[in-house]
Amino acid sequence: QVQLVESGGGLVQAGGSLRLSCAASGSFFSINAMGWYRQAPGKQRELVALITSGGSTNYADSVKGRCTISRDNAKNTVYLQMNSLKPEDTAVYYCKALIRNPTVGAYWGQGTQVTVSS
Repeated sequence: QVQLVESGGGLVQAGGSLRLSCAASGSFFSINAMGWYRQAPGKQRELVALITSGGSTNYADSVKGRCTISRDNAKNTVYLQMNSLKPEDTAVYYCKALIRNPTVGAYWGQGTQVTVSS
C-alpha cells in the first residue's frame, strides 16, 4: 500500500523559515509529478508548488520567490523550503503525488500544520 508521510510543519514567527518533507513508501513502479497544496480554515485547498519527474517546477504566485520545491528521486521524497513566511501562509499543507502502481493514481499525505505568527 502506498503512503505519503509529511513532516516539518510547526509554529514560526513571520519572516521565518520552514522545510517540509514528504516521503512516499510502499510498493509502486514510479512517481510522476509531486506537489504541495495547502488549505487554510474556511478556504479551498490550493496548489502551492509542483515538480515533475524531470525536475520542472511551477509555483503559485503567492509563494514565488519565497518557496522552493525539490525532490530526491532516490529517496522518493519531495521537499518544500519556505522562507520569509507570512501569517497568510498559515494552513494545513498536504503532499500529493501521482504514482504509477501500475496505473497512475493520485495519492495524498495526511497533512502537516504550518502556523505563522505575526
